[in-house]
Amino acid sequence: MSNRPFFAARVEMFLDRRFEQFFRALGWRERVIPYTAYGNDGFARVLARVVLSPDFSDTQLGKAAEEFLSRRGWRNFFTAACVHTRYEVRLGDAVVQGTTDRGGYVDHRVRNHDAPPGWVMATVASGDFSAQVPVMIVPPDAEVGIVSDIDDTILSTMLPRPFIAAWNSFIRTEAARQAISGMAVFYEAFGQRYPGAPVLYLSTGAWNTHGFLRRFMRRHRYPEGPMLLTDWGPTNTGWFRSGQEHKRMSLLQLSVDFPNVRWLLVGDDGQHDPEIYREFAAANPQRVLGIAIRQLSPAEHYLAHGTTEPMLEDEAAAPSVPVVRAPDGRGLLQMARERFGIL
Repeated sequence: MSNRPFFAARVEMFLDRRFEQFFRALGWRERVIPYTAYGNDGFARVLARVVLSPDFSDTQLGKAAEEFLSRRGWRNFFTAACVHTRYEVRLGDAVVQGTTDRGGYVDHRVRNHDAPPGWVMATVASGDFSAQVPVMIVPPDAEVGIVSDIDDTILSTMLPRPFIAAWNSFIRTEAARQAISGMAVFYEAFGQRYPGAPVLYLSTGAWNTHGFLRRFMRRHRYPEGPMLLTDWGPTNTGWFRSGQEHKRMSLLQLSVDFPNVRWLLVGDDGQHDPEIYREFAAANPQRVLGIAIRQLSPAEHYLAHGTTEPMLEDEAAAPSVPVVRAPDGRGLLQMARERFGIL
């Protein structure tokens, strides 16, 4: 059996290399796009992407134009990746080197960094360019945290119907995107009950939307937190990445990275969150504080998957793991207080 990557992945890398050569010939240079990352006193997972951009983008006018264009959804999906390009990461006392993957992504675990708990900055450099990457260092005594979905949980997207998803992602401006009522209040109450508890956002959305999502969360007063997104397109084994597998593997990785943290898993019943959370909680009940599921309206369900009912029955994961359901954040907050008193 061949160990070669799926042919679509080989075609994608071939095209990315040719585009990179073309833009380098035009004088474009490396630029590092930082992504929010996480870690603890033993490691830090630094996330970023190295792409090419013209010298014009380094001027004040260029930066203003880039900022304006990035707020149109389509602009976030057009980049020239730096394939297998060398980079350097600095965090605290640690300095490490590595090579980007075929999409230009950096996903590097830095150890022996000596960074204190809280938000710190790592530096990722490639070529003559460097960027500051925000890293949330979780304190060693942290016992609880939140893992939250994004699409239709904190942000109304009406995914994954293709035409509506394309309209929301490529055409509409950021200011037109709507937050789910009461979810920021729900997370704020959790933060007041558990000061310093980490909040991570786990989504099948593309890394290209990271900048927009971070601005959206700040505008709607969601807590700052690392985002675990994915890269759309071919994989080494098929045409597209599995969003469900991405979530399952990310939850498993978080349970390994933070073995003493119990997570409140927050999602919606529009797709597979109840199933994924139920499976994880059944296998790791000691790692789950509870499950909170936002219930979509019949109209949202229809736009999401073509029927007016949830795709899957949202049953309890395990006798020891409580589950609450409500159509918005305030309802989830009230249910959480009544059912299992975590807030």
